Amino acid sequence: MTEGASAPVEPLNDALERIRLEGALFMRCEFTERWALSDLGGPMFAAMMHPGAERLVLFHVVASGRCWVSTPDGERTWANAGEVIVLPYGDQFLVGGEDPVEPASVMTVVPPPPWHEMPTLRHGEGGSRTDIVCGCLYSEDPLFDPDLKAFPHAFVVRATDGPARSWFDASIAYALEQAPGSGGIRRTKLPEMLIIEVLRLYLSTAPGADRGWLAAVRDPVLAPAMKAIHGQPGRRWTVEDLARETAVSRSSLDARFREVLGLSPIRYVNEWRMRIAQDLLATTEMTVAAIARRIEYESEEAFSRAFKQANGQSPSVWRTRRSAS
Repeated sequence: MTEGASAPVEPLNDALERIRLEGALFMRCEFTERWALSDLGGPMFAAMMHPGAERLVLFHVVASGRCWVSTPDGERTWANAGEVIVLPYGDQFLVGGEDPVEPASVMTVVPPPPWHEMPTLRHGEGGSRTDIVCGCLYSEDPLFDPDLKAFPHAFVVRATDGPARSWFDASIAYALEQAPGSGGIRRTKLPEMLIIEVLRLYLSTAPGADRGWLAAVRDPVLAPAMKAIHGQPGRRWTVEDLARETAVSRSSLDARFREVLGLSPIRYVNEWRMRIAQDLLATTEMTVAAIARRIEYESEEAFSRAFKQANGQSPSVWRTRRSAS
């Protein structure tokens, strides 16, 4: 490591610490058996809830009862009281209770937004009850890019016993109390804090995978390379440099990156630098030139070209449009 370089950064912790989320609670649901709803989530819902968004992170806090969600792959994910269902890519989905019934379209049950009061959706045939608080989060973080494959399309998290569980349960209770009659969508930091903890719990306990970002951060070859990149994102990395960090040959490292992440080591470096740039544009008042220097582009022009190629907009236009959204 060169003199003055920052300490190595764990890829997983670094990713969670950098996430920028804009969260809201948007509905409380009281379902009674038998019940099921369709036509939830997807691009149209995302654009409706957050103009300009192609997708949202969706979550359902199950306060009582039991339910399932089913994503386009057809797999059902079940959750019980005290658990949180997360749809990290905002896929269109179905949700239902324990007894089978033909799903009703959500558009026939609740009016479309904008809402002057946060709706309480009541639906079902009067049997046993399930209470759910629904929320959504907007994020441009690559961690929620389906191509990265960091998560399954839907997953459930429940905190283990201890301080984290107490905070988790208290947050669920607070969400349930705050949902009714809040005057439209309730924008609050609670969904953001809750989902960060949910992601941390999930990523720390998720089963192993052969491919994708989560597999990469656990891979004995890729993890040291990713730690080096994340710790010194501005360094002009070469495959040879990264191979030296991992004590493998250049060809082995390149093959492993392509096998697990589907991209070359240098492309990962460039995409990570773009992520750092987005973070600085969104959260600081640094000039484009200063950001270019921070991530070690040879000039502001070179950085702007690379940013536009990656994001379809120049850095200044991207920042302006994001601020206006």
